Amino acid sequence: MLLGRLTIDLAAIVANWRQLAALSQPAQTGAVVKANAYGLGLQPVAEALAEAGCDSFWVATLDEAVALRQILPRARIAVLGDQVEPNIQEFIGNRLTPVLNHPGAVEAWRRWAAPAAAWLHLDTGMHRLGLSPSEWQALLAETSDWQAVGMRGIMSHYACADDPDHPLNVQQRDRAVAAARAAGLRLSLGNSSGIYLGAKFRGDTVRPGMALYGLNPTPYTANPMQRVVTLEAQVLQVRQVDADAGTVGYGASAAAMPDQKLATVALGYADGLHRALSGKGHVYFAGQAAPIVGRVSMDSIVVDVSHLTPAVRPGDWAEVIGPNQSADTVADMAGTIGYEILTSLGARYARSYLPSGTD
Repeated sequence: MLLGRLTIDLAAIVANWRQLAALSQPAQTGAVVKANAYGLGLQPVAEALAEAGCDSFWVATLDEAVALRQILPRARIAVLGDQVEPNIQEFIGNRLTPVLNHPGAVEAWRRWAAPAAAWLHLDTGMHRLGLSPSEWQALLAETSDWQAVGMRGIMSHYACADDPDHPLNVQQRDRAVAAARAAGLRLSLGNSSGIYLGAKFRGDTVRPGMALYGLNPTPYTANPMQRVVTLEAQVLQVRQVDADAGTVGYGASAAAMPDQKLATVALGYADGLHRALSGKGHVYFAGQAAPIVGRVSMDSIVVDVSHLTPAVRPGDWAEVIGPNQSADTVADMAGTIGYEILTSLGARYARSYLPSGTD
């Protein structure tokens, strides 16, 4: 029996995409659905977005792209990962658009696949993937018509878009804009936070990811996105601590207090509740916070419910992510980011999807 339930609001995902598309006009708005749609389910999320009018999707790997092609036969699907040279026929056969990250990939695509469409990835300052400035200049000098060899456009990725005052944002934008103009190509630049930097930072195509799933693209202000995820877990047991007290959980890291009331809740780090929340995270019952006592275990946590009214009982449901605390809040307490919280959600939850409202 599954003792945790994960509810994903497809209507909220659609509303978030529509909000971002309206804000980004006249730029085209796609959707990043890599990593199983940030852990929330590729098929239901992609189908809801497609029904809402999204026709451009971005994934990380060829396997993800092939799976998505089975779901969306007519969508445009771009693959961010660099898997081109040994897999050109699979790209062509599945009508997938690769993102070309180095000169060898560019040459292979021009030789074997053009005029099928591809994106050029320019490294404008993140130093992770993409053509270096010198590699780009060399390719630019030897190519007079990029569209003739299948290039759909240039893309780059912001390193610090969630910090609107970071000087790298302007530097990366200017480098990307200059490259796109020099090649006469479209530019894909704005990620979720990049969209909120303003029109000059978006390019012709934007690629929102985390904001679609309710994470805050503007951590310096209130979250403009609708909440997508509700995560709840069931109480297994409630105990009153004896007068001799003792300790709680592995490592005896937390002291139990005489007459303290403790509830054992059925989720742990195997379910994506990070062990870093030991002794400092919370769950909620009827809007009241119950702090985690001791270490997060693989399958369970212990929380202090001494002060809660009405009394917590076995079978009650604890809110882990929901109206009282967002995935971003849980991430802050764990010393990580909301992306990691969503993509860590385990397979043991009973998942349900609220309808998208696009039918």
